[in-house]
Amino acid sequence: MKKVVNVLSVTGFMFFGAIQSTFAQEGAAEESQTFHQILKQNFIDGGPEFMGIVLVALILGLAIAIERIIYLNMATTNTKKLLANVDDALSSGGVEAAKEVCRNTKGPVASIFYQGLDRVDEGVEEAEKAVVSYGGVQMGQLEKNVSWISLFIALAPMLGFMGTVIGMIGAFNDIAVANDISPAVVAGGIKVALLTTVFGLIVAIILQIFYNYIVAKIDSIVNSMEDASISLIDLLVKYKK
Repeated sequence: MKKVVNVLSVTGFMFFGAIQSTFAQEGAAEESQTFHQILKQNFIDGGPEFMGIVLVALILGLAIAIERIIYLNMATTNTKKLLANVDDALSSGGVEAAKEVCRNTKGPVASIFYQGLDRVDEGVEEAEKAVVSYGGVQMGQLEKNVSWISLFIALAPMLGFMGTVIGMIGAFNDIAVANDISPAVVAGGIKVALLTTVFGLIVAIILQIFYNYIVAKIDSIVNSMEDASISLIDLLVKYKK
């Protein structure tokens, strides 16, 4: 997690530094600008104060999302194969052989199996309680830091709207100072208002896509955990007979 955050943070600060380095430069002719240059110019026009905060929200949100996706993909286990291996181990070598299979298998399902097998000598009911309890622990591990992504999803558009309000206040101040309501006077403030809103919404949309994927992945793993846990209890009941 720390490595992912560090890499994305450095990338974000480099991007932000590149934007600031262009702040004092004369704009090239519009027809010769690339998409990257236009993006940087709009970022600057929107005001580095609010746009920078929204950018930080995007970087942190993506860092957490990528870390969760990597973790969830590593936590995905072929439960049918694991159940078959545990069944074979119970039949041939007993509980210790089955526990060794779980120790050599990565993922939350294998960890839950190990806890159940570790308590099987105390009875199937105790093993079932251990499976249920440790299943809750593993679910907490799967959902770790996901709430931060939802925070950044809510925070990014709010920051954009705040920039919008400040931009409109600036536009009305310009009208009051110039004592003129011509489009040229208010165009700058309105542009800032629109750019901050758009950027905040874009960040929220990007993070929302990642968030929905992560939630769907967690639900899939949890369903597999529950099905596999029921199958394990059935195996233990058969083994105890």
